[in-house]
Amino acid sequence: MTKNLVRISLGLFLAVLVAGFVVPAIAAEAAPETATFLTSSGAAKLGFGIGFGMIIMGAASGIGRIGGSAVESMARQPEVAAQIFTPMILTAALIEGATFTALILGFLVIR
Repeated sequence: MTKNLVRISLGLFLAVLVAGFVVPAIAAEAAPETATFLTSSGAAKLGFGIGFGMIIMGAASGIGRIGGSAVESMARQPEVAAQIFTPMILTAALIEGATFTALILGFLVIR
């Protein structure tokens, strides 16, 4: 319970932090003279960098959890290893696809 609360709190903190850099960047594009902290492109790149790190950490955590659970299941019941392996690979591929899509969209926003 405590670990989940810490993860949720950290996720919300990072989301607010990213929003704090991205929203002023969007506002600066509308009125360039109001950009006092960072330039719009600098803030957008910083926000993308933080978001990029969060995307990679989330994907790595998900794939690590899938792999760990699959190996534990195979260790408990070796006879069903073939039945566990295929859904594990499929799920990992779906996570990688979602990660890749998020990264491509991020690059398009930065551009």
